[in-house]
Amino acid sequence: MAAAEHNMHNYQEVYDHFSLEVPEYYNFAFDVIDRIAEKDRNRLAMIWVNQEGKEKTFTFRQLMNLSNSAANMLLKYGIKKGDRVIIMLPRVPEWWIFALACIKLGAVFCPCPTMLTPKDLKYRINAAKIRMVITDRENAGKIEEICSSCPTLQSRLVTDAELPGWISYTVEQEYPAPVSRKLVSMTGMERTKATDPLVIYFTSGTTGEPKMVLHDHALPLGHVTTGRFWLDLTENDLHFTLADTGWAKSSWGKFFGPWIQGACILVYDIRGKFKATELLPILEKYEVTVFCAPPTVYRMLILADLKKYDLKELRHCVSAGEPLNPEVIRVWKEGTGLQIYEGYGQTELVLVIGTFPCMEPKPGSMGKPAPGWHIELHDEEGKPVPPGEVGRIAIKVKPRPVGLFEGYLYDKEATSAVFVGDYYYTGDKAYRDDDGYFWFVGRDDDVIKSSGYRIGPFEVESALLEHPAVKEAAVIGSPDVIRGMIVKAFIVLKDGYQPTDQLAKDIQKFVKKITAPYKYPRAIEFVDDLPKTISGKIRRNVLREREMRAKSGQENLSGGKEGTG
Repeated sequence: MAAAEHNMHNYQEVYDHFSLEVPEYYNFAFDVIDRIAEKDRNRLAMIWVNQEGKEKTFTFRQLMNLSNSAANMLLKYGIKKGDRVIIMLPRVPEWWIFALACIKLGAVFCPCPTMLTPKDLKYRINAAKIRMVITDRENAGKIEEICSSCPTLQSRLVTDAELPGWISYTVEQEYPAPVSRKLVSMTGMERTKATDPLVIYFTSGTTGEPKMVLHDHALPLGHVTTGRFWLDLTENDLHFTLADTGWAKSSWGKFFGPWIQGACILVYDIRGKFKATELLPILEKYEVTVFCAPPTVYRMLILADLKKYDLKELRHCVSAGEPLNPEVIRVWKEGTGLQIYEGYGQTELVLVIGTFPCMEPKPGSMGKPAPGWHIELHDEEGKPVPPGEVGRIAIKVKPRPVGLFEGYLYDKEATSAVFVGDYYYTGDKAYRDDDGYFWFVGRDDDVIKSSGYRIGPFEVESALLEHPAVKEAAVIGSPDVIRGMIVKAFIVLKDGYQPTDQLAKDIQKFVKKITAPYKYPRAIEFVDDLPKTISGKIRRNVLREREMRAKSGQENLSGGKEGTG
C-alpha cells in the first residue's frame, strides 16, 4: 500500500493541525451506527464465526434494528438513562446488540469477562451499584450464587435460555409479540450529552481490588485517532482485533475504533481450547486486511510456518497491551512481509502513543504521541526530563483531550493521585530518544534500581526471549545485600528443554551479549508458568511479593530450579 493512500500522510503535519470537535449532544449508537445504516442499508458491519466454523453476518442496518428492539426490552424492565448494566458475554453478537441498546438509552454499560468468579462479580455489582446483569446460560449460575447479596441488582437477563427468575432474550423477542424495532415513545429516553457517563471499565487489578474507570459519551470520538490513524481503517477494510469483550481493548478494535471509520469487524468466538496458530487460517479465509493482537499471540504465531498461508490481503498489523519484543517483530516481518506497528494506551485512555503507518518504525518503540495528545516525561518532582532519561509518562489535561477518562468512580483519593496539576500520570515509565520516539520501560513499581543503575524489566525480558530455550520470561528486582537489588528472571522453558544450572549460565551469557552487561539476570528461576491477570498481563507484583517473603525467610521458593551468577 503506497504511503499516499494512508489516512495519515505526514505525521507532524497532522499532529500540528489535528483537532476534534465534540458536540454538546453525542450518541455513538445513533450518530454512527444508525447513520451508516440509513445511508447504506447493505453495508456489512460484522462477520461472526466460531471455532466450529459456524458463521453469521450483520449489516449496520440489522444492528440498528436489533439494538432498537433490545433497547425497548430494557425499557420494559425499567432500565433508563444513568442505570448501570453489566454485560458479561463471550464474543457473541448479543454483546454488541446490548451494548448499543444501553448507549441508545443512556444506560451505563459495564463489560465483564466471562472468566470472573462469583466473588469477583459480587464485588463489581456492589461497587458499581449495578441494576441489571446480562449474561448467558453458562454464566448465569455465578449470578444466582451471589444475587441475594447484591441489593442494587433488580433484574437479570439471559440471552440464550429460559431460566426461572430471569428475563429471557429469546422469549422476549417473540412473546407476546416480537419486540418492535421502532423505539417506543421517548418515555424513558433522554438525549445523551457528550459529558454523560457511557461506560465503566474495571481495571485488571494487578494490585488490590479493581478500580472503576468511568468514561463519557465522547469516548468513541476519542477513538478516531485509534481507528483512523493507528489502525488506518477505511470503510473497505475488514478488521480483526483479538480481544475479549470484557476489556477496554475491545472498544479500541472491536467496537468504537473500526465502526467510527465505517469498517467491518471480524469476530472470532473462542470458547474451547485455543491455539494461536488457528488464527492463521482465519486471516487467510476471510481475507482480513488489518490485524491487531497482543504480544503474547504474536509470540505464538511466529512459531508457525507463516509463509504457508496466503495473507496477501493483509496490509497492516498492530499490537498493544504491553511492549513487543524486537525479535518477534523481525520474525513476523520475515514471514509475512509486514511490519507490526506498536501503540500505547490504557483502560483510562484511547491510543495516545503510536507508530503510525506513515512513520519509519523503530522495533520495540511505542512511537510518537497520537494527534490530540500532548505527552511529556517527568521526574519525581514533575519536571520534564531530557531525551534519553527515564521519566514518568505525563499527559497534559488542559485543554482536556478527547478520550481521557473522567476519573475512578467513588474513589477521589485514587483520582487525585493520578491527576496532579495540569497532568494525568499514567503510572508507566518511558524514555524518549533524540528523534522523539517513546520507549516503554515499565510500571513505576517495576523499574529495578541496582548498583546505581535503573533497569526496565522489559528490555531484559526481550533479550531473554531471543534465547532459543525461553518460552516466557518475567523480570523483577530481588533484594541483595551488596547491590540493593539484583535482576532476577523467572523463566518458562520451551518443550524439549530441561532446567539446569548450565542452562541458566548459558542464558546469562547470552543476555550479556544482547544488552548492556549490567542488565543481565544475576538470578534465574525456572518455573512452570507465570502469574497473570485475567487479561493476560504478567503480574510482576506477585513475583516481587513472593521474592520478598522468600528473602525474609517466610517462604521457600525452591519449587523451581534456580541458578545464580
